[in-house]
Amino acid sequence: MGVDIVTFGCRLNIYESEVMKRAAHEAGLDALADGAIVFNTCAVTAEAVRRARKAIRNARRDRPKARIIVTGCAAQTDPAAFASMDGVDLVLGNEEKLTAGSYRAVPDFGVNDTEKLRVNDIMSVRETAGHLVDAIDGHARAFVQVQNGCDHRCTFCIIPFARGNSRSVPMGAVVDQVRRLAGNGYAEIVLTGVDMTSYGADLPGSPRLGRLVRSILRQVPAVKRLRLSSIDSIEVDDDLMEMIATEPRLMPHLHLSLQSGDDMILKRMKRRHSRDDSIRFCEDVRRLRPDIVLGADIIAGFPTETDAMFENSLGMVAACGLTHLHVFPFSPRDGTPAARMPQLHRDLVRSRAARLREAGETAYRRHLSALAGTAQSLLVERGGIGRTEGFTPAAISFGAPGDIVAVTITGHDGARLIAEPALRQAA
Repeated sequence: MGVDIVTFGCRLNIYESEVMKRAAHEAGLDALADGAIVFNTCAVTAEAVRRARKAIRNARRDRPKARIIVTGCAAQTDPAAFASMDGVDLVLGNEEKLTAGSYRAVPDFGVNDTEKLRVNDIMSVRETAGHLVDAIDGHARAFVQVQNGCDHRCTFCIIPFARGNSRSVPMGAVVDQVRRLAGNGYAEIVLTGVDMTSYGADLPGSPRLGRLVRSILRQVPAVKRLRLSSIDSIEVDDDLMEMIATEPRLMPHLHLSLQSGDDMILKRMKRRHSRDDSIRFCEDVRRLRPDIVLGADIIAGFPTETDAMFENSLGMVAACGLTHLHVFPFSPRDGTPAARMPQLHRDLVRSRAARLREAGETAYRRHLSALAGTAQSLLVERGGIGRTEGFTPAAISFGAPGDIVAVTITGHDGARLIAEPALRQAA
């Protein structure tokens, strides 16, 4: 039957699932008669945890004899809850999930809840290894982990307790991994991490993310497109700004961890930037790279958020020129300071999230319209979709996954651009 990896959450989880697949194979799980299912969970919201639990129950119903293993951020932060679920055979922590030894002797486990748990103190982990993978299953682009964990303690966030403190993959190991994946045919590489712009603070010489980007692009000429996942703009270094301004292979798309547009709420979140900091960064980066496309995470309905405070967040869509908006209705996470703050009514949280999404959708449609008639370079994905350098999706009917194709944008359908081959359009 083999091993099935079910992945929830971020791009870092996608990358780690490839490492887990190899570890599970080395441990012999694919030799089990009824196979195994490994759930790599997410803990960023209560809804993410609920979806994982539902998927586990469905898997036990559909494959009653399969070995079920649960790991990832939700398993790290609340291992006992997953160990107590009927049919869960083993719970692994975020560090344990990456090594074959953690999966070995799985058939001997399941006698009681204590034996189900292989979850150590994530805060004791001091290093992050550069795991080598050959491919990212099911994806046209490849992801490379450069950093893990977070030293900051935002009041709404459970992730530091799931990932531990910030630790960086040495530059040489990152470059080797990028070279390996580019050599295997990946035209686009995405750098990922939990707090990626803190990269290098724990390494000798304290190299910053900009230096890492520069090294990758200089040492791996086969990389055609290098992309950054979510960044914290207050941590962006001068080298990275220079790379954004001068290096065409660094994609003109940044996703920012803004979270709010109100200074008081930002303080209560324990964020390290102000509203003006965010606006100034967006203006600066757009001046350096006029074609830059900006997205952001924004939380709606944070505890104590007034109507005026919410309007400040809503105004960030226009003030920062945001195009790709990820809106999160505030979700209290047990163990975080924000969960103990005065909560807003859930209906109000949902209505504010809906207004933010509406503003984001309006800005996104305006962005689509502005690209009509332009020439673009698309990375072909599966399912008839391609992505521009600015990460905007386009409907296409040609090219193989992983190809980069030249197109002309003829319009959009409100959700995606419509692309035609450049030569056909010219004719």
